[in-house]
Amino acid sequence: MTISEILREKVLRALESLEVALPDPLRIQVTKAADLRFGDFQSNAAMMLAKPAGKNPRDFAAELMGEMEKADVGELCEMTIAGPGFLNFTLRPEAWADLARAQWSSPSLSVVPVDAPQTIVVDFSAPNVAKPMHVGHIRSTIIGECLSRVASKLGHRVIKDNHLGDWGTQFGMVTWAWKAGVDETQLGKDPLQELLRLYRTASDASKDNEEIREECRAELVKLQQGDPENLAIWTRCVELSRKGLDKIYDRLDVSFDHWLGESDYNEALAPLVDRLITEGHARESDGAIGIFSSESAKPKSDPFKVNRDGEWEDFPMLVKKNDGGFNYATTDIATVQFRAEEWKAEQIWYVVDFRQGGHFQQLFDISSRLGYEQIKLVHVSFGTILGKDGKPLKTRAGDLPQLEDVLDDAVKAAQEVVDAKSRLESAEEKQALAELIGVNSVKFTELSHHRMSDYVFDLEKMVALEGDTAPYLLYSYVRARSIFRKLDEEVTLEAGNLKLTEKEEVHLVRMLSRYSDQIHQVLDDYRPNLLATYLLEVARAFHSFFEACPVLKAEGLQRESRLILCDLTSKLLKDGLELLAIPVPERM
Repeated sequence: MTISEILREKVLRALESLEVALPDPLRIQVTKAADLRFGDFQSNAAMMLAKPAGKNPRDFAAELMGEMEKADVGELCEMTIAGPGFLNFTLRPEAWADLARAQWSSPSLSVVPVDAPQTIVVDFSAPNVAKPMHVGHIRSTIIGECLSRVASKLGHRVIKDNHLGDWGTQFGMVTWAWKAGVDETQLGKDPLQELLRLYRTASDASKDNEEIREECRAELVKLQQGDPENLAIWTRCVELSRKGLDKIYDRLDVSFDHWLGESDYNEALAPLVDRLITEGHARESDGAIGIFSSESAKPKSDPFKVNRDGEWEDFPMLVKKNDGGFNYATTDIATVQFRAEEWKAEQIWYVVDFRQGGHFQQLFDISSRLGYEQIKLVHVSFGTILGKDGKPLKTRAGDLPQLEDVLDDAVKAAQEVVDAKSRLESAEEKQALAELIGVNSVKFTELSHHRMSDYVFDLEKMVALEGDTAPYLLYSYVRARSIFRKLDEEVTLEAGNLKLTEKEEVHLVRMLSRYSDQIHQVLDDYRPNLLATYLLEVARAFHSFFEACPVLKAEGLQRESRLILCDLTSKLLKDGLELLAIPVPERM
């Protein structure tokens, strides 16, 4: 049990001793104090129950406190009454030391797993094949990886799926341009750039030329109908794209359990549309097939309705085009069906741009109508990356910057900082450190913001050693480990020797003890920024401790105790950063 749970049990027992009626015991909580000046934990139980008991809240709080003192709560903490009747609890140093001893000795750092693990599919990144990843992919990719790691840490069975856009209109264009003149040399050197060139060639050529547009469409139809030549080109495009994408994912320390793209569901689409029609969810409209409202919800909350000029009209989800082709909406429904039936998914998280909100409302609605209402479907949406001008980040040409270029720029910025401040000796070590700092500064900046917030992409701030940055956290870890390299001899640390005598030691342990709670809170609203912010708070508490409490100059048990705190801090920072998909260096 956590300290707050122990204190809550003590409060409930005291209320029972006072024969106070509890209309809803679950409403009685002991929470972390919002302001440490008033203690570590607090409860408003006396304020909630005083009026029904016909008592003054402060007087009732005093009775409650007296009853708890009889149960030896005073040995655990100091109790005070504040304001109209808040009960405040300030833990004694020995209680904090007990927590630190347990956390240091725990392989999981006292992280409590969930009571009922579930099978969770996390759908994230999902770039289009035959195109390089751009900066817009960073949010889905990094948020999805972090949430997957946190869910796994808490005991869930996580399936990471990269639902590639590997089947669609762009392949008609790429195939047309491929046949017009692919550069095999460039395809070998930089496949994604050559495939992008082919796509742009076709796109530019077809803009004002209806004949070329028709030729591109014809190439797509041939592909969909199984033409051997077009299938061979498509297969090479997918294989080459995978190689290019793997390079980026390796660099980001991101991995997937599956790469099931749109093409993997082709054979399921026709039967799915037949089922939708048979069950009355879809019907013909202007030669196409669309899913319409079930008419079970009010128009304002119905994703299949839209208000035009004061009138509510049908807003169907098209699942079959009037030319007989299917689209990504059809594929998304088939994907839910597959994940439910093959993977037995209990939750599916879609880490996708907020602009797709309407699509997911429709997808979740039809999924429920098809019998998958027991699956928790979540759209983990996110905002936009901005340039320093406050507008969505773009290149001078008006395109989204390619992700590889963004990472290269971050590494260059980090290299300047490393060259100026690093104590590493060899150029190779400095180059590796610059790569680690540059790439992970981009990732940390992403994760440190609320996912729905837009944020400004500023490389200079990202790689700075000061401030709320990745380098600051990495330096904190290195500083905590460096003390062990300075020891004259190896030491054997014993948890029982941990004693806390200084307020900076107590505060550091206070922050470290919150690790499990913070990890659980990340999944409450799918917010990695809560973990990022917490790690920064731990780092600040560690630096305050380190400055105020000499380690190597201390002697005996005090030295051993402070070494344990350094070790625990470094373990927690490393573990927490790994949940953010950020590796740590041993030296900087």
